[in-house]
Amino acid sequence: MLLTEESFVKVKKYGLPMLLTEDEGVKTFLANLTAQLSEWLEAGKLQRVVLVIMSKATSEVLERWNFSIETDCEVVEKGVSRKKSDKEIMREIQAIMRQIASSITYLPCLDEPCIFDVLAYTDKDVAVPFTWVESDPKLIANPQMVKLHSFDTKIHKVDTLVSYKNDEWDEQ
Repeated sequence: MLLTEESFVKVKKYGLPMLLTEDEGVKTFLANLTAQLSEWLEAGKLQRVVLVIMSKATSEVLERWNFSIETDCEVVEKGVSRKKSDKEIMREIQAIMRQIASSITYLPCLDEPCIFDVLAYTDKDVAVPFTWVESDPKLIANPQMVKLHSFDTKIHKVDTLVSYKNDEWDEQ
């Protein structure tokens, strides 16, 4: 399925303009995905989430957005309280969203139809829903990499890294 500009609606989230999909299939997929990821996150079992953008024609990985998650086990297992204001957390989310939005200045233009996949890295003892399948890591050979801001809720720390296909033309 090809999502066109008409498939999105402009909204304001985290104080920033964003495009959200209006496609019901994608919305259902994302609702199911976030419900499962939330369950694993709350249990302290989620280590990493990776958004992979691939060529629809060749399945070649063009971008790989890696969100590494470090969980404070004391909070999850023992209920230890660590406070951080919602305002502080919101500022960190805004900083990451601004960085993601500004990434269009250095990421290569995706001028072909693309598809995406989401990879979840969990602890080995986690029960995986039957609708999920094992996957290779969908790595990019000789990628360019950019580390983005970290985000910390005092329960989870998230480090973000985007890898993208090195455009040989730029190297000449």
